[in-house]
Amino acid sequence: MASFAIENVESGQAISSISGTGKCESYFIFSIETSLGDALRIFLYFMGLAYCFVGLSAITARFFRSMENVVKHSRKVVEIDPHTNTEIIRYEKVWNFTIADISLLAFGTSFPQISLATIDAIRNIGNLYAGGLGPGTLVGSAAFDLFPIHAVCVVVPKAGELKKISDIGVWLVELVWSFWAYIWLYIILEVWTPKVITLWEALLTVLQYGLLLTHAYAQDKRWPYLSLPLARTERPEEWVPPEIDICKQDNPCREEFQAHENEQRSIVDIFSIHDSDGKVYHEVPGHDIAESSNSNIPEEMDGKADHPHVLKIWKQQFVDALSLETSESKQRNNIYLRSARLCWQLIVAPWRLLFAFVPPYHIAHGWVAFICSLMFISGIAYVLTKFTDLISCVSGINPYVIAFTALASGTSWPDLVASKIAAERQTTADSAIANITCSNSVNIYVGIGVPWLISTTYNFIAYKEPLKIKDAGGLSFSLLVFFSTSVACIVVLVFRRVTLGAELGGPKVWAWITCIFFMVLWVIFVVLSSLKVSDII
Repeated sequence: MASFAIENVESGQAISSISGTGKCESYFIFSIETSLGDALRIFLYFMGLAYCFVGLSAITARFFRSMENVVKHSRKVVEIDPHTNTEIIRYEKVWNFTIADISLLAFGTSFPQISLATIDAIRNIGNLYAGGLGPGTLVGSAAFDLFPIHAVCVVVPKAGELKKISDIGVWLVELVWSFWAYIWLYIILEVWTPKVITLWEALLTVLQYGLLLTHAYAQDKRWPYLSLPLARTERPEEWVPPEIDICKQDNPCREEFQAHENEQRSIVDIFSIHDSDGKVYHEVPGHDIAESSNSNIPEEMDGKADHPHVLKIWKQQFVDALSLETSESKQRNNIYLRSARLCWQLIVAPWRLLFAFVPPYHIAHGWVAFICSLMFISGIAYVLTKFTDLISCVSGINPYVIAFTALASGTSWPDLVASKIAAERQTTADSAIANITCSNSVNIYVGIGVPWLISTTYNFIAYKEPLKIKDAGGLSFSLLVFFSTSVACIVVLVFRRVTLGAELGGPKVWAWITCIFFMVLWVIFVVLSSLKVSDII
């Protein structure tokens, strides 16, 4: 087994394994870990890695609720009807539909990978070589987003239900920028300045995220000369079918808390009612907000949440975290389902208690909860880097292989949740597919660009040297494999639109065939990339 050196970030000291025996002397918490067998240590560290992924899935729920409130924020617009001379009150969405996709949704769901890559860059700051953990995770995450998540979204709609992209122009813009992101990364790695990254290359990488936002917004608004002349398909009047949630709890405070939860559950991030101009209308039962000037708007919409009420909800978060939920009525007589549910709740309980400290998303239109959720995600990402280092040290597996397989899959969980919810709840495929393409763009422009900008800036000031890439060959090869397989994925989506009339759903047989094909593409990417890094091919 080769010798490895693991950086102890907290103490600032490097702990090296004993090269003669191949024994890894690094540990996570207790020094007694080094006396355990390698097989047991690897198993425990992988279990720790998996438990962190459970934590990511737990914080994802609170993150999305906060993002829902941020994106559904509307402003009051008062107009005078020229015919009747009466006031017409309308509530327009503050966030543009497309910009919300690319910024809040895509950036937020990619934040675990972005945090991990940034932490990896900070840990290696001062070194002439960049760590491969961040780039490996982000490229692997792109493959996971494009293949397994597309595979899930295709089979999620009900049998025979078709869901297609309504604004094909915006999707094409996002797709082109997504492909260009990986072409650009290959150019700076192998063509422009082979195996090194300069300060200007890192800066240009980050700035292209701003160009993506501008171009997508221009396409959404159909700006002349900057947009494709493609008509937007008429969007349905009801962007999300109404849902009815019934609270059956006996606790009055819990009823009130769940009532607010249920109210938010009907709005998932950008899934509001849109018209053809991109305006959003929030309907209040019993009122026609397009005609009435006395409509009552919920407190959360105006950002004027009642403080005692918010404190009551925050208190209930801790009560729920310490309580075990009862099983559904159909499951109460099944001892196996009850036992499995109880075990899962006990496993998740520490995470639920920790994340109960995230303030309710009713405050400041959800921004406080949004930021706090991202902070917790960053903390989990730091622990993930530690476990990855330890697994690599003990097992001898290249960290890059762990990055684009286990880490990429685990940190892409928010992307999977977001796209799955979109495919289930929306009447079109816009957000489900846009989240995938936009997340892949964000992975490069922000997830790799920002860490490299931090490292190259330090190296330029301290050493006047560019940043060298350790696994440039393996990373470049992974990019080529990803690009080739992604073309096959897009061709299948286009073929489905031409033949079936939609990218998602359709007859279950064809949906499952598409799903299996996408999963095969992902396996091809993982296997070929792993063999290249291991110098087998």
